[in-house]
Amino acid sequence: MKKIVLIFGLISGAIAALMMFVTIPLMGRIPFEYLTVLGYTTFVVCFLMVFFGTRSYRDNVAGGTITFGRAFKVGILITLLSCGIFVITWEFVYHRFLPNFLDQYSNYMVEKMRAQGATQEELNQMIQENEQFKEWYKNPFFRYAMTMLEPFPVGLLITLISALILRRRQPKRDGESNNAETFTRDRVIIRVVSWIGFFLGRDDPRIHTNSHKIRRVNWNLKKR
Repeated sequence: MKKIVLIFGLISGAIAALMMFVTIPLMGRIPFEYLTVLGYTTFVVCFLMVFFGTRSYRDNVAGGTITFGRAFKVGILITLLSCGIFVITWEFVYHRFLPNFLDQYSNYMVEKMRAQGATQEELNQMIQENEQFKEWYKNPFFRYAMTMLEPFPVGLLITLISALILRRRQPKRDGESNNAETFTRDRVIIRVVSWIGFFLGRDDPRIHTNSHKIRRVNWNLKKR
């Protein structure tokens, strides 16, 4: 298990670290909302290594079988290693390249509230909260925890999904069909994509259209 966790955890963390360095030149050039979307998209991509790592452990180490608990353990260890690399990378980037990140983000949030018609009292409250957060952020343990909480929920969700998809109590026999397992996996993936499209794209008519198509495919799968 250690080898699988190390290999896929390091790959996952390397993807997250690489994307962090790629986004450094974008700071201050594009809205923070876009950076947030890009960041969480990167988390989804890098935590796909949880799925591939768990599957590799099941097929190459565990003899083709794995329980939900064991699959979850493998996946969460990969997630924790990847998150640890993310925290270390952010510490380097923050101190080396983005020491004024919190000031920039605070000013952006205040200006955004002002553009939305916030009162001066509301703006003062936001400024006060931002100053308090800056003081907390000087504590390295608080900073580590806050950084860890960015990717971890995504990794936890993908770990749960991967454990549900990949669990297998009996080894597959020679020549056994993959149709049932493929059908289950496709159905879960389609549902997840549909939920993501609904919650992230409720105001985008293009995503609404694609979500309706996905739901029609999901309905057809149910009838099979």
